[in-house]
Amino acid sequence: MIGRNVRIALRALRVNLLRSALTMLGIVIGVAAVIAMVAVGAGARARVDEQIRSLGSNLIIVAPSSTNVAGVRGGGGSRLTVTEDDADAIQREIPAVQAAAPTSRGTMQVVHGNLNWATPVMGVTPAWFEARDWGVVDGRAVAAHDHRASAKVALVGQTAALNLFGDQDPIGRTIRIRSVPFTIVGVLDRKGQNTFGQDQDDIVMVPLSTAKRALLGRSHARTRAVQAISVKVHEGESLPDAVEQIRELLRQRHRLHATQEDDFTLRILTEALESHQDASRTMAWLLAAIASVSLLVGGIGIMNIMLVSVTERTREIGLRMAVGARARDILGQFLVEAAVISMIGGVIGVAAGLGGSRAIAYFAEWRTLIAPEAVAVAFGFSAAVGLVFGLYPARKASRLDPIEALRFE
Repeated sequence: MIGRNVRIALRALRVNLLRSALTMLGIVIGVAAVIAMVAVGAGARARVDEQIRSLGSNLIIVAPSSTNVAGVRGGGGSRLTVTEDDADAIQREIPAVQAAAPTSRGTMQVVHGNLNWATPVMGVTPAWFEARDWGVVDGRAVAAHDHRASAKVALVGQTAALNLFGDQDPIGRTIRIRSVPFTIVGVLDRKGQNTFGQDQDDIVMVPLSTAKRALLGRSHARTRAVQAISVKVHEGESLPDAVEQIRELLRQRHRLHATQEDDFTLRILTEALESHQDASRTMAWLLAAIASVSLLVGGIGIMNIMLVSVTERTREIGLRMAVGARARDILGQFLVEAAVISMIGGVIGVAAGLGGSRAIAYFAEWRTLIAPEAVAVAFGFSAAVGLVFGLYPARKASRLDPIEALRFE
């Protein structure tokens, strides 16, 4: 029965091919737009996930606060109130903390042979690589004995390595930072851009003790102060609880009275990115909802053309009823015809959506991810639209009086 109705529907569509194609156009555009918009949204969320992983999971940043002298407030970090000893205390006294890594940095000119490159130079401890989930693809990381001995060794990010060494292997080569020679012992794994658009691979890392004594000036060489501490919390532990524990510990260590403000700041970097991810998800579904309006417009087009078809085929309907066709046979015929129109449009729309997603990724250089469930939902919705909007014309056709229909001119 259904197979026969499908054949009748295809024959009816071929009779008015251009009209059928125009009727499908709304469905095609709607399905394609939904698939493309969901793909763009999924790509944006995947990019945020990568940025969260590149920052390091469960990460808290401890940094010095601003100064306030005679009402004049300096910028963040204008007074170095956070120290290596604070990092040791955080690691030792807070059970939720997996690693606490003090760091200091500055932008410097790095020279190799006749090439030079201005890049951030960061002083780190061995705990940095665990705290920030940052691996080494070649060579080794900074070791504890490097930090104790203030060894003149360095690791390079892949962008810095490319600009200083080209295609050469950096391991074992010598660079000069502020006229101080350093031996390259490792190449960092690729991290890509962070959420602020900064290239995380454009960096050189040296032992923290070496950076403070040889590169960052006297104010750093004679103190245990650092510019930041990266704190990684154990998986499953509450970040807000860890933040409060760190705050209480540092206030005790810095001997701050209850009425005094913190002389440090605590930030959970992933919170901002997770909020951005939620916003991206909401925007993706909003765009998909807007795109689905085209499906509703396509459904209205199907209803309109089916009503015209009922009018044009009134005598045919009367003749079928006269030879024994029941009302449900007529209803089924026109419902199948509406569903066939929408499903063919849905198939074409899926193809257009997949092609559009790839075109967006290629020409606009936006990351897109095509979700099979989004394709299935868009196609299923297109078929449902055909049935829903085809129901009224089909019911109208099934309720025609056979005698009146045969008299229709």
